[in-house]
Amino acid sequence: MFGRLMPSEGKFFDLFNQHAELCVKGAKEMVGLMSNFDDLENRVHAIESIEKQADKITYATVDLLHKTFITPIDRDDIHKLITRQDDILDLLEDAAQTVSLYDLHSVTPEAKRLAELVLACAEKVKEAVALLHNMDNSRQIVAICEEIDRLESDADHVMRAAMSKLFRDEPDVRNLIKMKAIYEILETVTDRCEDVANIIEGIIVENA
Repeated sequence: MFGRLMPSEGKFFDLFNQHAELCVKGAKEMVGLMSNFDDLENRVHAIESIEKQADKITYATVDLLHKTFITPIDRDDIHKLITRQDDILDLLEDAAQTVSLYDLHSVTPEAKRLAELVLACAEKVKEAVALLHNMDNSRQIVAICEEIDRLESDADHVMRAAMSKLFRDEPDVRNLIKMKAIYEILETVTDRCEDVANIIEGIIVENA
């Protein structure tokens, strides 16, 4: 369907891919941060830097959208997709800055598991976005989106169990508040990945 795109039109998919790669990069840094606090300052700085790079790609996508008369997919879908992708890294930056501001020196296994699920979701988003340029990939894309939905559901279960354990076993109210905030932000990242999957599924329905 998109075999005869003008260069400017095809560039939308390049921008989606570049952004998705940064989402994976940021998620990997988050897993590293949750696994080892010895290099906290550098991890936080790395995530902030990745988020700024992603912002530039988002701005470039919106700017290209304003300049392109004929777009390969619906204009609103382009805007929603890049915006929801950007939400992923915005939240990862929030999580990193929260860890730093709360002066955490360690996290629970549940927080680490949520970070791992965030990375798994980001990797699947990257896979789905990479196939979006060709509607012949529609079945494969839908299967990947279903996997993102499953991972988001896993994150919901992990967070509910983590919250239950936290309120049951954590005697320090300050630590409870800190960990609750981290859990909620990380789980919300998987929600945003699911939002991206839903947008992509909608694009498939409209264009396949």
